[in-house]
Formats: sequence, C-alpha cells, structure tokens
Amino acid sequence: MEIKTVSDDIPLSPPMFEDPDAAIERKSRPDAIDALKSAVARVKGLIEAGRQPGMPLSVLSNIAREAPLGSLCLAFLLGIAVGRRSR
Repeated sequence: MEIKTVSDDIPLSPPMFEDPDAAIERKSRPDAIDALKSAVARVKGLIEAGRQPGMPLSVLSNIAREAPLGSLCLAFLLGIAVGRRSR
C-alpha cells in the first residue's frame, strides 16, 4: 500500500481538462467589449449634444450654477417623491 502525503504546494501546471463554458465565454468577450464601447460612444455623443446651448443639459447646468442650494433642495425632494412612489 502506498502512503500519500498532503502538501500545501500549488501545482504549477494548469488542469488537464477545460471547462467548455469557459471557451464560449472567451470567444464572446470581445463582442461584449465592442458592444460596450459602442454604447459608451453613443451615450457620450448624446451628452455632448445635450450640452449645446439651449439644450436641456445646458439649461440644467446653468440653473445649478446660479442657484446651487435650490437645485440641491429640488433634487432631494424629487428623490423623496420617486422613492415613495416605488414603495
């Protein structure tokens, strides 16, 4: 009978088998990265378009710049209203 000892050493070689799902995930990862990059580019373009003079983001940033405390109060009250509605 052979006696085996237990050691804390970690084997340096990878396992001899591969998870089939891992191969699928590796192949689809570049597609997901490309989709994420295109989504970020679209959102960035929309934000830039919204910051043009007269557009909603421009108006909101001007209001917040002129009355920061009032804007904070309005955002707080809006958050409370939305929070209570979702309950």
